[in-house]
Amino acid sequence: MAHKELIVALAMIAAASPLSATSPQPTADPAPSGTPETRYCLRVEPVIGSHIETIQCWTRDEWAAKEVNVDEEWAREGVAVIEGGVRQPKG
Repeated sequence: MAHKELIVALAMIAAASPLSATSPQPTADPAPSGTPETRYCLRVEPVIGSHIETIQCWTRDEWAAKEVNVDEEWAREGVAVIEGGVRQPKG
C-alpha cells in the first residue's frame, strides 16, 4: 500500500513541476524600427559541412529578398542593429 501512495505522490510532484522554468521562451518583440539603410544582424545556420554559426547583417529589404521576416526572427536570432555605421547590441 505504501508503494501506491509513493507513486501517487511522485505523480503529483511531476505534474506540478513547471516545464517553462527549464526552457525559457523568447519574447515576441519585433526588431527595432530604422531607416531603409539600417542593417539587422541575425544568427544564420552554418553552411553544410561546417559547425560554425555565422552572423549576417543586411537591411530589411535584403532579408526580405532571402525570404526572412526580420520581425519574426528578431526575438530568437537577433544580435545587433547597425545604423549610420554604429553598432547597437540587442537589448
